[in-house]
Amino acid sequence: MIDNKNAIDTRTGPLGAFVLRVSLGVMFLAHALVLKLGAFGLDGTTQFFVSIGLPAWTAPATILAETLGGVALVVGFWPRLAAVATIPVLLGALWVHAGNGWVFNAPNGGWEYPLFLVVIAAVVALLGDGAYALRRTPSLRQLSGARQSRFELP
Repeated sequence: MIDNKNAIDTRTGPLGAFVLRVSLGVMFLAHALVLKLGAFGLDGTTQFFVSIGLPAWTAPATILAETLGGVALVVGFWPRLAAVATIPVLLGALWVHAGNGWVFNAPNGGWEYPLFLVVIAAVVALLGDGAYALRRTPSLRQLSGARQSRFELP
């Protein structure tokens, strides 16, 4: 059934959010484990990060952030928060590819893919946890322990 107020299909919307969330999580895991660790190794990834002016510690930190964020998104552990937490990593990737031009077949890859992933992470955060979330993201009110006033608007 389509909710005319929000124009979201309430039957399939949570499934769509789930598919998007898992897809983003798998992408993070592939980039951390298959590309950075598998293809380049920690030393190669660190050397690349240093060659573009980043401190050496940012390579393992990025791999860890991508791995933890990817797992959290795939299994649905506080997925909205995980999506927001991955945005700085994606902005870093956007910075790395910004000078390469448009389209990923440009030398060293284009900037549109990292930008698209920033948008997808924002959409996952805005859509919500989706179906099959292991642990739903608490609201800011729940995190702060604040009580809801009965006079507040929804």
